[in-house]
Amino acid sequence: MAEMLEHYSVLNQEVAAFLDFGGAPAKMIDGTLGNGGHTLNAVQQNPGLQVVGIDRDIQALERASYRLRDYKDRVFLHHGVFSDMEKIANAEGWHGDIDAVLLDIGVSSPQLDDGSRGFSWRMNGPLDMRMDRSSPLTASRILNQYEEDELVRIFKEYGEIRMAKKLARKVVEEREKKLFSTTLELVDFCDLVLGRARPGELPSPTLVFQALRIEVNDELGELQKGLVGAFNVLKNGGILAVISFHSLEDRIVKKFFKRLSTGCLCPPSFPVCVCGHTPEVEILTRGVLCASEKELNENKRSSCAKLRVAKKITDKKIELAEFKLK
Repeated sequence: MAEMLEHYSVLNQEVAAFLDFGGAPAKMIDGTLGNGGHTLNAVQQNPGLQVVGIDRDIQALERASYRLRDYKDRVFLHHGVFSDMEKIANAEGWHGDIDAVLLDIGVSSPQLDDGSRGFSWRMNGPLDMRMDRSSPLTASRILNQYEEDELVRIFKEYGEIRMAKKLARKVVEEREKKLFSTTLELVDFCDLVLGRARPGELPSPTLVFQALRIEVNDELGELQKGLVGAFNVLKNGGILAVISFHSLEDRIVKKFFKRLSTGCLCPPSFPVCVCGHTPEVEILTRGVLCASEKELNENKRSSCAKLRVAKKITDKKIELAEFKLK
């Protein structure tokens, strides 16, 4: 467990600045608990804070449980997805009474550093990529069983790969000869089909692995549901802080905050407002907050992290159907 305790939570100081409740009683949901770094910092900083921590990865919950062992009376752990936040809040009797929600989206360092999880294209391992290992869908199942048009959709939408059609066609041809089973096999295949990246470009396996991981874990769907759930469980004045790591996630968060911070939603052609809509959040971050130079020097993985924060300014709830955020 000693190595786990060295784990570095991204944008820790920036997040802590928005999650400062002083000594007052407060309630927070950490929807992506991971190793518990942000929650540990929050409970140490706020003596009156209670936290519900959620994660779909059992191993992450085990690590967090050890790390937060001195705060068992204030931190309550749940195995699940943050899109079920409203149900979990109800189970704790917290619904509508929550001061802050934190979402740190994406793959954690321990998941990336464990080759057996299949998240990293730099280490050999099975093509798994499941955050919840009880889920039946794996990256190898997608590559070996999905129809070609489904593969095109995944590579194009989730990896933003220019040669998505070519890649999908080659995947179907290759699996007729040999099924995809390991990460390094897929890396070699990507380099062969898409070519090696030029200086300044992301290596082609990066985008392919991202696309497969998003599909395996329904990451963008979970994010949209989780944002709506987070808004609904927050009380008036509650804080929603979201850390994202790639443009697809950040785009959804940005659109969500923009939609809720907007007043009139009438078409521009209307001479006067007839919708009566008023802003439901106040955006607290101008643009995004990124890692400081000091943090970048200490942790290169923080280079992609982007933090957006908003404050709820209504008692209303919203429905998922209102938002089309992709």
